[in-house]
Amino acid sequence: MQYIQGNNRNQGVLFPKCLDDLVDQDNEVRVIDLFVESINLEDFKFIVKRNTEGRPSYNPKDLLKLYIYGYLNSMRSSRVLEKECHRNIEVMWLLKELAPDHNTISNFRRDNEKAIRKVFQYTVSIAKMFDLIGGKLIAGDSTKLRAPNSKKNNYNPKKIERHLAYIDNKLNEYNEALENADVDNKAIIQNQIEKHNNRKEFYNHLTEQLEQTGEVQVSTSDPDSRQLITRNNITEVGYNVQTTVDAKHCLLVDYKVTNENDSKAMGGMLRRTKIILGHTDFTALYDKGYHTGSELKAACTMGINPLVAIPGVSSFAPDPRYNYDQFIYDENKDKYTCPRGRKLTTNGNWYKRNTGRSYYKVKHYKTNKCQTCPARDLCTSAINGRIIERSEYAPYIEQNKRNIENDPELYKKRQAIVEHPYGVIKRQWGFYYIMTKKSIKRASEDVGLMFTAFNLRRLINIIGKNEFKKYLEGLVLSYFAIIDLYRSINSNLRPPIFQRIFVHAKIKVA
Repeated sequence: MQYIQGNNRNQGVLFPKCLDDLVDQDNEVRVIDLFVESINLEDFKFIVKRNTEGRPSYNPKDLLKLYIYGYLNSMRSSRVLEKECHRNIEVMWLLKELAPDHNTISNFRRDNEKAIRKVFQYTVSIAKMFDLIGGKLIAGDSTKLRAPNSKKNNYNPKKIERHLAYIDNKLNEYNEALENADVDNKAIIQNQIEKHNNRKEFYNHLTEQLEQTGEVQVSTSDPDSRQLITRNNITEVGYNVQTTVDAKHCLLVDYKVTNENDSKAMGGMLRRTKIILGHTDFTALYDKGYHTGSELKAACTMGINPLVAIPGVSSFAPDPRYNYDQFIYDENKDKYTCPRGRKLTTNGNWYKRNTGRSYYKVKHYKTNKCQTCPARDLCTSAINGRIIERSEYAPYIEQNKRNIENDPELYKKRQAIVEHPYGVIKRQWGFYYIMTKKSIKRASEDVGLMFTAFNLRRLINIIGKNEFKKYLEGLVLSYFAIIDLYRSINSNLRPPIFQRIFVHAKIKVA
């Protein structure tokens, strides 16, 4: 039987192929190379070794190329990337056969969180240049990424209390056994007592740490990570990554790594989106986890139109016909009307309603006709009758409700917009956990490279590989052409326009 035969490994060739011949002209790695070459290091603030002593450092552009290639190909580990430098033809071409070790690769990501964010922002600016950012409809959401910290190494006061109770119980047992033990067993029991006393000291230290910081939990492997609810009652120790996605092509516009839930995140993300887009003439879609009065007020105050899903009623009347949403508010008269037609009025005073770390103000509305109302038992079980609380944020909550009711089909687009990046990053690429360790800053470096790779992938797919490559080639050529022209002119004869161009572009030349 005949098979397709390969070449003889030992066969010599008269004209061996150069490395460039082994990489096709339409290979994606050439786009990565041009993308990074179009970056000005001074502008992006990469940390570069300045002293001339010892071995020269690697060019940050080479390490950035390696990382972008790695993230686009589902490789994040510095050790894996180190191996690729020795065996991957594309990486050899990209780095001109440089082979940094894993410590150098890892340290680059560790030291350049701000620069990595600027690279992500650069992808957004390119998308805006190609008119791929609509800027009229955005969707926001968060995703949980597991941190390198197990649940066993995450503690809260109740968990610490259980451990201490267990230790105290064991110490009592060992102390009783010590009294009746013979000489040989006393040393063994004493070792166990010492071990449990050390553990007790460790848990007491954690308790002091929680009291000093005011936090409700502490993680020992990755200090900034927190135990978060992922879905239903399932929890995971990790980070909550907030994202903003533009609806036109599902491109990421902004991100922020946090260790808190969604309730107070919308306002800050919208402020950042306002700066990125340069206007507030857009509609923002968010799910019910973001339905917080203060955040809705922040959005409306900025002039942004929010559509936030309305959560279910938190408290119910004995009969659903008398739930809170059945009471009609009259803004002009500042009164509520109950389903039975009774008027509930307020004394005008504001009362504080604590929510843990913060508070908001409410007014109370009630009527003295509750006592004689035939539907009292259907409406409330309170002795003094039904009281309606109206929050200071009620006008913004009601405005959001009207927005949802006026355009229910628009809100239905939210999930298709905002879940697109998560599907690619978590399902296709397998990035469902944080690679880096020790702080939110380190987690932001990992997430920044994920989202940079995602946006770059979208730009290549939407614009087209060849068209995008031509654009980047133009940027690189114009960049170096201007510098060469500037240097070729005598310093005394250089027109002022050159200096203005370089100041605007933040380019430094000799």
